[in-house]
Amino acid sequence: MARLPRLAIAGLAHHVIQRGHNRQPIFLDDEDRIAYLHALRESAALHRVAVHAYVLMSDHLHLLVTPPTAEALSKMLQAIGRRYVAAFNRRHDRIGTLWDGRFRATVVQDGPHLLACMRYIEQNPWRLMPSLPAADYPWSSAMHHLGRRRDALVTAHACYWRLGNTPFERELAWQRLLDDPLTPEEVRQQTESAIKGWALGSGAFLAELRASCERPMAPRPRGRPARAPKSGEPVVS
Repeated sequence: MARLPRLAIAGLAHHVIQRGHNRQPIFLDDEDRIAYLHALRESAALHRVAVHAYVLMSDHLHLLVTPPTAEALSKMLQAIGRRYVAAFNRRHDRIGTLWDGRFRATVVQDGPHLLACMRYIEQNPWRLMPSLPAADYPWSSAMHHLGRRRDALVTAHACYWRLGNTPFERELAWQRLLDDPLTPEEVRQQTESAIKGWALGSGAFLAELRASCERPMAPRPRGRPARAPKSGEPVVS
């Protein structure tokens, strides 16, 4: 099957995944992580892309962002790549590509689907290192959403604001969500949607996107379609 064109829609949240080439590290130490976050902050500001959540792991990263135009997302990530990869290669005396091909991304519907994506992103360290609470991982947006530090990179999404009327209420509500692990099926769905470019949302949301983009938004059901019963044939349920 041919690769689907990347889904990028102005004004909607996008879940982005970038991985290291052959699963090699993209961050070797904290100086690398700081450099990436600086590049992300400057490029996001330049292209007016709102960053709602992020996590930096050793060999991959996740972002939840809203671009103002369809082109802004690619432009932001291309600018980061040029700056960060060149600095990474100089610093670590290496040459060649750092990323595993192009970045992967998909659109996420506002509401429960977006909150689940935020949990998926900020719970990532906890899934890989169960002894480390997600709230204690320093290289994600979790501490910002929990009120433990101010992160100028993060623009709180409207879904987060709706969690409470005061900062305390929102932080407490987010702590409860962050402490509630996604199921294995939810984790698989979040990962595959971004990797394969399938949108995340309700049936009505997917239908609306499909009509505007003329592109599949979800995988087709496996197997042959059910045969319609012939006239007079009993229907088995």
